[in-house]
Amino acid sequence: MRQHDGNVRDWHPEPFRVLVTLGESTTAGGWSTTPERCWAARLAARISDFQDEPVRLVNSGIGDNVISTRSAGYEGSGKPAASERIGRHVIAHRPDLLIVSYGLNDARGGTPIGVFREELVSLLAGIREGCSPLIVLLGSYFSLRESGEERERLAHATPAVYEAFNAAIEEVARDSGCLFCDVYRVYGGAPWLVHVDRIHANDVGHQIVADTIFRTLATNCSGLAARTWRIEQESPRWRDEAQLRADYGYE
Repeated sequence: MRQHDGNVRDWHPEPFRVLVTLGESTTAGGWSTTPERCWAARLAARISDFQDEPVRLVNSGIGDNVISTRSAGYEGSGKPAASERIGRHVIAHRPDLLIVSYGLNDARGGTPIGVFREELVSLLAGIREGCSPLIVLLGSYFSLRESGEERERLAHATPAVYEAFNAAIEEVARDSGCLFCDVYRVYGGAPWLVHVDRIHANDVGHQIVADTIFRTLATNCSGLAARTWRIEQESPRWRDEAQLRADYGYE
């Protein structure tokens, strides 16, 4: 393994074997136009492109899912909650990379931010009792305000609430030894990255999310560069700039 310069922490020096994505409908794929355009699939493909062996993806996203039975919207949610399903949907797969994406439904449903923070910390502790993956926490997603009756029903779904949840997730990541990926701000407020339902990412939004997570991993995990380090020693020089030089009379 190549020596690192400076004080950069290497969170994962080996290639990834099993990727589990645990989350809500935004993780499950809603509503990318094809399964392959979901950010989870895009991320797995990007990781696999740089490794000798492809990473195995297990997408454990469930629509309308919330973080725990203490969530304000639990009764009407897509059950089981995250805290109820880590055994079969995370630990049983023995992942070495886990992406956890919660906050959107809890923010929209009115879960107190203190409760959400406590439950996220508890969720991470429960996962680590059964396996030890590198964990990446995604911030809350950028979405647009619903209209009409939906807007009244989801009065909690304001930019200020989403930003507060985003900050809480970042704090938990820092305090719990996880990487944090700010998918909320990466949208840049662009409404054209949001699906026509005004909640989920569209295909372009999914690509942005996947790229952002990959960048977070690539700048923190040397295992993603291991194959590149090896093959760059023998890869042929493929650039041919002769014509560009000849256009201006240079050999």
